[in-house]
Amino acid sequence: MTKTRRPLAPRPRRYGRAATAALALTGLLAAAGCSGGAASDAPAAGAITAVPAALSPSATTPGPSSGPSSGSPSGSPSGSGTPGASASGSSPSSGGTVVALTPDVTARLDSAVQRVLSEASVPGVMVALTTPDGAYLKAFGVSDKVAGTPMVTGLNMRIGSETKTFTVTGLLRLVDQGKAGLDDPVGTYIAGVPGGDVITLRQLADMRSGLFNYTADPDFQQAVINNPQQVFTPQQLLGYAFKHPADFAPGTEFEYSNTNTVLIGLVVEKLAGQPLDVFLKQQVFDPAGLGRTVFPTDAAFPQPHARGYTDQTPDGTIADATDWNPSWAWAAGAVISDLADMQKWAKVLATGTLLTPATQAQRLVTPPSPLPGVGYGLGLFVNHGWIGHNGSLPGYQSAVVYLPSAQATLAVLLNTDISSQGEEPSTLFAKAITEIVSPGNVYSFPPAAGSSSPSASVA
Repeated sequence: MTKTRRPLAPRPRRYGRAATAALALTGLLAAAGCSGGAASDAPAAGAITAVPAALSPSATTPGPSSGPSSGSPSGSPSGSGTPGASASGSSPSSGGTVVALTPDVTARLDSAVQRVLSEASVPGVMVALTTPDGAYLKAFGVSDKVAGTPMVTGLNMRIGSETKTFTVTGLLRLVDQGKAGLDDPVGTYIAGVPGGDVITLRQLADMRSGLFNYTADPDFQQAVINNPQQVFTPQQLLGYAFKHPADFAPGTEFEYSNTNTVLIGLVVEKLAGQPLDVFLKQQVFDPAGLGRTVFPTDAAFPQPHARGYTDQTPDGTIADATDWNPSWAWAAGAVISDLADMQKWAKVLATGTLLTPATQAQRLVTPPSPLPGVGYGLGLFVNHGWIGHNGSLPGYQSAVVYLPSAQATLAVLLNTDISSQGEEPSTLFAKAITEIVSPGNVYSFPPAAGSSSPSASVA
């Protein structure tokens, strides 16, 4: 039976019509296609998916968000929202605890991870769960299916749409430096953006611009799938998006779109006067103590790394995507990191270590999404109390979150993006783990409707 293909994308799941046609560039809600309007037609064979791994559902999108979405720390006009408030079904401050990591709990975690590994046919996974009282740090399966090399926790991995958290943090650092305001129109900095005189930087960061997701464009998908080594410029990526009309008026709906984050990357370069990779190293990676996190400018993949496997191919067969060029994901999904750095980053992101309290409060304004218990703020989501993001790129997935009420961190990195019964494997692992350790805060995204694989998403 022919499997429904999903569009290529660094996986960050996205809410939106085009979600089902984007490459595996997910990172938030790839399994949920959440955007306003009707769902798009199923992608053609070989289409590539790109959306945040949990933000790309195929659920119906509600009307305009009722949650707060404005207020600028840099002097830009404020809206009616209250900075820091959360209108999602899961507040960043939702109460919750984690169970002690006793030998019995550890054994249950081992069993749960091994069960998902087997049932979802995942080659390998590494898991890090840390709490004030202890840590669970283990790897399962293999990092190389051909050689049978065991997965270990120190390997580098592509993290897909987790990249968005870094790109948006870079923008917010510039906001704190007084170089831009969140309510500035993107057209102030980048020419040629349709509706750029009214679409704000805030609306790009919280996925409410209405701009078409370039990874859902059929021509883009075929270009990538036919030549995974092709090098794309940010301007070329935007060209695929801008030939389509907007999906909705700015600020009226939520739709996960990689186009938004590519634009933010260009704004950051414009304001900083530096290439994005250089700026992120100096302003985000280094200050956060992330010594193994890099923004590649080519297909180079630091050793040691796990090999990644995808079915986002012309005929749906499984291929080794380890060395595919991530330029098509750029600011939305190209970053490479490891488990130790992701553990650090989860807390830095959720607690706002690199930002002023006022800016972090606005970042955590997470109006409701079409997904129960999930809201999306400025480059991050709140999933039943857990703050962070997920990511998916052909061959790899990630879920990196922090539970403030318990000071707990969960990072899951794996070397496949192949869905299981319409669910992202990263979601399956995170759900199985949190069902055991934080039953009051279970990380969860609904599976994509009517498909054997999740919607496209950007890393």
